[in-house]
Amino acid sequence: MATLGATGLPVSRMGLGLAALGRPGYITVGHADDLGGALDPKAMEARAHHVLDAAYAAGIRYFDAARSYGRAEEFLASWLADRMIAPSDVTVGSKWGYTYTAGWRVDAPTHEVKDHTRAVLLRQLAESRSTLGAHLDLYQIHSATLESGVLDDAGVIDALASERQRGLRIGVSVSGPRQAETIWRALEVRRDGERVFDAVQATWNLLERSAGPALVAAHVEGVGVIIKEAVANGRLTTRGLGTLDASREKLIGAAASTLDASVDAVAIAWVLAQPWVDVVLSGATTVEQLESNLSAQRLVVSSEVSAQFDSVVMEPTEYWRERSALPWN
Repeated sequence: MATLGATGLPVSRMGLGLAALGRPGYITVGHADDLGGALDPKAMEARAHHVLDAAYAAGIRYFDAARSYGRAEEFLASWLADRMIAPSDVTVGSKWGYTYTAGWRVDAPTHEVKDHTRAVLLRQLAESRSTLGAHLDLYQIHSATLESGVLDDAGVIDALASERQRGLRIGVSVSGPRQAETIWRALEVRRDGERVFDAVQATWNLLERSAGPALVAAHVEGVGVIIKEAVANGRLTTRGLGTLDASREKLIGAAASTLDASVDAVAIAWVLAQPWVDVVLSGATTVEQLESNLSAQRLVVSSEVSAQFDSVVMEPTEYWRERSALPWN
C-alpha cells in the first residue's frame, strides 16, 4: 500500500476505474465484445461486482468512478454494501462536471454533457454522497480544461475549498492536448493560503507524455498523482495495436514479445516504474483483462526497452485527435 500524495489516503499502486463497467457504451477498443450483448443494468451490475471482487482479492484498494459513468457509483455502492466493506478498508474517488445523457443506449447521439458550474457541482456532490455515503474520500473535477474556465470560477473554487475544510479531499482530472497547462494552473489555485487540490488525475502513457513535467511537479509538492488511460483506451493492448501505425505496432509488439508479456502489461509496467506516480488505473471490463493488467506489477521494463519506446511518442494534438475519433461501442 502507498499514500495518495500528502492526503493521508491509503491507496494501492493499481486502482480500478469504472468508466467501462458502469454504462453499456464506452470508447475502449473492443468494449462491445467484452460485454457480449449483456447490456441490461442487472447483468452489468453483476459483471461490475465480478470484476470488483477480483480486484479486491488481488489487493486493489482504490476505486474510481464519476457521475457520468452511467450507474458506476450505484454498482460500486451496492458492491461495497453487499460485501460489507467498511470505508476504512478502501479509498473511493468520484468526479463531477459531466452528466450522463445516453439513456442506457450505445447509439445515443450524446453520451454525456459537460457543465462545470457551481450549481452542477452542488447537485452532483449531493448525488454522489447519497449513493456512496461515508465511502466517498476524493471528489474530482471531471476532465477540467483551461477553456472551460472552471479553475478560475470563484464560486466553484470556494465551494470546493469549503468541502475540503470539512474533510473531503479534492482533486482535478484533466484531459486534452493542454493537460500540462491545466495541471500547472491547478497547482496555483489557493484559498486562505492553502492549495485547493489534493490530487490530480491525468492521461499519461507510452503515446501521450505531455503532462509528465507538470505531474512530476505535482508529486514534489505533495499532490497525489493518479494515471488514467495507461493503455490508451485499449489501443495499447494486443487487440488494439492494429489501431496504431505500423512502426509503433511493430516496436511495441516486439517489446511485449521480448518480455513474454501482454502488451497492456508492458504499457502499465512502464507507467508504474515512474517514481512520481501514486496510482495507475486499470479500466478492465473483464476479470481476464484485470489479471493481465495486474501482471504488470511483476514486470521490469529495462532502460534499454524504455529508451526504444521514446520513438512511439505522439504529438498531443495528434493523440487527442485520434482518441476523439474512437467510436462508442
